[in-house]
Amino acid sequence: MSSHPQEKRHFAPKKSASTTARKRSTTGPTASNHRRSGRTSTNASRPKVALQDQKVVIFNKPFDVLSQFTDGDGRQTLADFIPLKEVYAAGRLDRDSEGLMVLTNDGILQARLTQPQSKSPKTYWVQVEGAPTEADLQPLRDGVELKDGMTLPAQVVVMAEPEGLWERNPPVRFRAAIPTTWLAITIIEGRNRQVRRMTAHIGFPTLRLIRYSMGDITLGDLQPGEWKQIRP
Repeated sequence: MSSHPQEKRHFAPKKSASTTARKRSTTGPTASNHRRSGRTSTNASRPKVALQDQKVVIFNKPFDVLSQFTDGDGRQTLADFIPLKEVYAAGRLDRDSEGLMVLTNDGILQARLTQPQSKSPKTYWVQVEGAPTEADLQPLRDGVELKDGMTLPAQVVVMAEPEGLWERNPPVRFRAAIPTTWLAITIIEGRNRQVRRMTAHIGFPTLRLIRYSMGDITLGDLQPGEWKQIRP
């Protein structure tokens, strides 16, 4: 799938002065009133659409934003950033995680990116506390036993801090005497908080987690809160 934009990326508008500076506003009635609860549908309910009608959106989800379109507690959601109708999140990203989300009206694409049998790879940039050795990381490559069973083997590579990485808001809390390490972790599963549980299992807690890619779709140069449509 090509990731060339069909239109310019968008920024979320600012909220009024009565809210905190880091909050962004909703996009008004046209962008939010139509939202169904969560807007993360089952793949069976979203059939394949004709090529000319297909919509595929990539979004860089900021920290502390829910990966759904509605919330009864006033927290930020996708509706605060994305005004398009009839697109549904292909999988979720934890509120305390950042990075790539793919939204589409195509149930076949949604299934390909999220269903376990598709074995679609997802790569995360993961900042962990400590300095794991290759021996420390090997269990992740072999599979580790979590409470919900063995994980499938993951690809794990030590990497430099991603070039041009944005500052998180709020910043990550570090312990001054303990180093941190960036890892690129690729998995083909999608269990709840799986990557965080994997690194904790080997004794290196995750401090920051950014999803970089799903299948062959990558985050590219999108900044937090930006989105764009891509061509299939």
